Amino acid sequence: MIEKLNVRKSEGRVVRRIVTIVTLAILLIVLVVGVSGFFYVKSAMKPIDPEATAEIEVEIPMGSGITIISSILEEKKVIKDARVFKYYTKFKNATNFQAGNYVMTQAMTFDEIIESLKTGKVYREPLFTLTIPEGLTLEQISKIVEKHTNYTAEQFMEKVTNKEFIQNMMGTFPDLITEEVFNENIRFALEGYLYPATYSFYEENPSLDDIIKMMISQTNDIVVEYSALLQEKEMTPHQLLTFASLLEEEATAQTDRATIASVFYNRLDADMPLQTDPTVLYALGSHKERVLYEDLEVDNPYNTYKNPGLPPGPIANAGKVSIESALSPTDTDYLYFLADKEGNNHFAKTYDEHLKNIDQYLQQ
Repeated sequence: MIEKLNVRKSEGRVVRRIVTIVTLAILLIVLVVGVSGFFYVKSAMKPIDPEATAEIEVEIPMGSGITIISSILEEKKVIKDARVFKYYTKFKNATNFQAGNYVMTQAMTFDEIIESLKTGKVYREPLFTLTIPEGLTLEQISKIVEKHTNYTAEQFMEKVTNKEFIQNMMGTFPDLITEEVFNENIRFALEGYLYPATYSFYEENPSLDDIIKMMISQTNDIVVEYSALLQEKEMTPHQLLTFASLLEEEATAQTDRATIASVFYNRLDADMPLQTDPTVLYALGSHKERVLYEDLEVDNPYNTYKNPGLPPGPIANAGKVSIESALSPTDTDYLYFLADKEGNNHFAKTYDEHLKNIDQYLQQ
């Protein structure tokens, strides 16, 4: 029995030694991998050759997101690792990269590359530009495209309403375009997804796919920038663009969009209809200087006088200010607002206060 106990003790010591050795080995491997990873990332963030002077021509195609851009830069040997550059740009919240043809060198730092891509310092002037203002619908955008390209407004609308094209865009921008765009009652799936900006083109006849993709890519870059806030508010990109489009359409030159956003949020929290006139106009499919009482009765899912909550989808494209306001509204108790004849907004907490504002600012 004593011999057996001694054997067991001996076996126990061996087992403990093995466990200790294995544990130390694993810790050593983790440490080596961690240190190696740290030095690899640190190295990848440095210029490939600080003394390099040779010029490298880099073409960034229209519609390129940061993943594609990073891959191109690595392929052209401007950077060492596409993944490191990609995560660096996200850490720096760098967006709004412009398509075009660039001249770069291996001596450029990450920040210099980012600045170049953001400012669009290209060695070739664009052949033409498209300026898409804030607050436009797809149908209005189609007329701008028709004016500056060889495509008709009808061709543009056929493309943005083509289900195969929309699904293709969903695959390209999965974090932006989801199945929500196919929800019931949505008029146009991509309404509000084409970002308002000035777009430069470096070929004479870019494809319609590329033109539209470029605008969607810009929206994607903007929305991704606020992904943390979206998660915090438990809001989807579709809901964000829908909410922001209401602010964009209600906006005047003097308006405080963040305060208007607070009114909409307060109404939603109180189960009150949003009752915003631009949704009525979108429901009517027409543009009027003044919404009549009879217009408020239109039976349409987009009419926020008749239907609670947000409309099925965006009613126009929204700029960055409206998107930011939708995510960071002012903290108020306001439930009503109106714009006077000069475009100044007046807010009220109660309906009686709102009626007084109507008498004071609109009944003159």
